[in-house]
Amino acid sequence: MSDKKLLLKKTPMRKQDPSQRVKNFFEVALGYTPEEALKEAKRCLECKKPSCVKGCPVEIDIPGFIKKIKEEDFLGAAVVIKENNPLPAVCGRVCPQEDQCEKTCVLSRKGESVAIGRLERFVADFEAREKKSFSPSLKSFSKSGKKVAVVGSGPASLVCASELAKKGYRVTIFESLHEPGGVLVYGIPEFRLPKEIVRREVEYIKSLGVEIITNFFVGKTRTVDELMKEDGYEAVFIGTGAGLPRFMHIPGENLLGIYSANEFLTRMNLMKAFMFPEYDTPVKVGERVGVIGGGNVAMDSARVALRAGAKKVTVFYRRTRNEMPARIEEIENAEEEGIEFMFLVAPVEYVGDERGWVKEAKLIRMRLGEPDSSGRRRPLPVEGSEFLVPVDTVVVAIGQVPSPMIARTTPGLEINPKWGTILVNQETCATTKEGVFAGGDVTTGAATVILAAGAGKKAAKYIDYYLQNKNKENIWEKLRNNGLDVVA
Repeated sequence: MSDKKLLLKKTPMRKQDPSQRVKNFFEVALGYTPEEALKEAKRCLECKKPSCVKGCPVEIDIPGFIKKIKEEDFLGAAVVIKENNPLPAVCGRVCPQEDQCEKTCVLSRKGESVAIGRLERFVADFEAREKKSFSPSLKSFSKSGKKVAVVGSGPASLVCASELAKKGYRVTIFESLHEPGGVLVYGIPEFRLPKEIVRREVEYIKSLGVEIITNFFVGKTRTVDELMKEDGYEAVFIGTGAGLPRFMHIPGENLLGIYSANEFLTRMNLMKAFMFPEYDTPVKVGERVGVIGGGNVAMDSARVALRAGAKKVTVFYRRTRNEMPARIEEIENAEEEGIEFMFLVAPVEYVGDERGWVKEAKLIRMRLGEPDSSGRRRPLPVEGSEFLVPVDTVVVAIGQVPSPMIARTTPGLEINPKWGTILVNQETCATTKEGVFAGGDVTTGAATVILAAGAGKKAAKYIDYYLQNKNKENIWEKLRNNGLDVVA
């Protein structure tokens, strides 16, 4: 094969064989070797005007770190990445690069883009194997003495905290659960994102001087107002994500054996239910599992159920495969593992047995109408097409919304009444309450890790501006109303 043809295809990444990986929770994708990473890096054209950077929400110097890989300076590549992203091992694994940086890669016009995500993962993993970690010199930080509270410890919060620490602020993260990481630890399965990797990235952020307090539920343990008025925090960033499940509110949805994806994945991922009885958190997974939804959370739920002992797992989705919002890679992984898909169907009722456990799902067939606000064709029910499918377990994965606790306990903090998301200026992340910023899924609804990270980085810039200028007249009004003109 000629070099020209090789240039059009990504260097493949090895994976566990499907017949083996369905029996374990070890990582499916095995990553690049140094030789594979070097081969892939050489595909980069080193464009003078790199469009890939514009596609990255945290603005990593992508050509810069790839150039370091070409020079076989893998630790130098880590330095370049961490200037803008403190979570490279996470983002290299779970971010939808195909819709962001790789989508805008020049090579994608004639073939496959450079495998930017795989290279980012390689660099982060190499750094870990070498037991070396790049950290900016803390001596170079200009300590302001000002305190900032960060609520939640998911990707938006971790990035915001790290950026503020590098700007010299005393930052404390408050996490309601017993382990930091937010959706990275409770929502994403071990076989897609090993928890040891999350812990490693969290330790790096702590090395910047960020304090993390767990088992601290802002809204109950302390309110936002108490943190500001009594504990001396001059600004607060809310990055609590979207962890409240959505249901369809159809008959039988309260039967035993029906889980929200949030509960199902939290029990499996954070509380290790798949290792019962070693971990005392059982989850009953029957032989026939139905998963409702077509996003990444649905794919995660289906693949977890298979590894937890289900004999047959079926994903029920109301549109076609083409409209599924899940990453193509995750859909393909699920298909390789034997998960079945039933398209153009939606549940309308669940039927239980005499003990109160679900035994059947009543589905209705759908057809696609005109596009809706998402740009996808709207699914419409086909009258009289209902049919029954036997199920022992159902996982409902149709989306999440933010918890209302902080909004309820924070006077002056306005939310979207329909979705429960915190209202912010999308450019500055400023809320309706002075000194309080928010970003990530708590403002947008469930989205991606890298978009949340981008929001955290943006919020840190404007928090810094606010704290440097808070005594100026109308500063909050400017942040709320015309943030685009505030910071160059």
